[in-house]
Amino acid sequence: MKIYRYQHPFHLESGETLPEIEVGYTTYGQLNSQGDNVVWVCHALTANSDPQEWWPGLIGEGKLYDPEKYFIVCANILGSCYGSTNPDSINPVTGMRYGKDFPLVTIRDIVKSLILLRIHLGIDSIYIATGGSMGGQQALEWAIMEPTLIQNLIVIGTNAKHSPWGVAFNEAQRMALEADPTLYSDEADGGMKGLEAARAVAMLSYRNYQAYHLTQMEEGEKLDGFKASSYQRYQGLKLRKRFRPLSYLILSKGMDSHDLGRGRGGYAQALSIIRAHTLVFGIASDFLFPISEQEEISKNIKGAVLEVIDSPFGHDGFLIEFAQITHKVHEFLDHKLG
Repeated sequence: MKIYRYQHPFHLESGETLPEIEVGYTTYGQLNSQGDNVVWVCHALTANSDPQEWWPGLIGEGKLYDPEKYFIVCANILGSCYGSTNPDSINPVTGMRYGKDFPLVTIRDIVKSLILLRIHLGIDSIYIATGGSMGGQQALEWAIMEPTLIQNLIVIGTNAKHSPWGVAFNEAQRMALEADPTLYSDEADGGMKGLEAARAVAMLSYRNYQAYHLTQMEEGEKLDGFKASSYQRYQGLKLRKRFRPLSYLILSKGMDSHDLGRGRGGYAQALSIIRAHTLVFGIASDFLFPISEQEEISKNIKGAVLEVIDSPFGHDGFLIEFAQITHKVHEFLDHKLG
């Protein structure tokens, strides 16, 4: 991972300002002489700037996004604890960590930081911008902010405006975080029990009844010690080992802020600005970002293609169903070229 430092005031949509920012990023492959082989991957809530780690079925030698063919870029989002400025970073003005004083960062702010990195890297054209979930929110926002930059836009399990249902799930997670009295303390493990509980809540939205039935159903008769209980606690502990509570809180608020139509006359009007050839994936069993949201996106972008992924794993299908995604992206790109 490399670090891009923007040593100037970074003005946020909320009206607040970060005195400077850092953006962690990872690249694979080489920018070709024409500068037209960039694949920019936007990551979701708790992912990082290394998409080979969390999208291993799509990125790598011989795969859909092959670094032998493409210059692949992925940047850690502002507010995240994987290399970019976040609540645990040191505020250069005070010499202390931001902590609870870290300001609200919106999806639009995140994309603004990606644009600064793009300029720093000398990228003038993006062949494919892609992402799932919160990553898809960023890719859509970017395609509006710089409509002539992106040639192909591929988004998965995302929306044009975050729904009350999605906000409610995020608020339930924040309530779990805030129920931990150590959340804003200076203790090394402050807020970690709250983070575990928040992740357990989140898993209920990422999966669904069918997914739990397939993977957590008991054989035999039990009174206690259920697989589903262990699974929830395991997921909480797993995130505890790799993420930070205040980043989780800030980024969930950032997701809630997503509204392509803010200041643009509504999201339908905003989506009409997009000029990229667009492929929108929905996931049939996703009840956090239901198919109706992807239908709204595709019908408001001229020429957009909508494809539905058949998966029992709900929203998490965007991290699992590599074969279906690969097949449909190849079809989409081949048809456009043809």
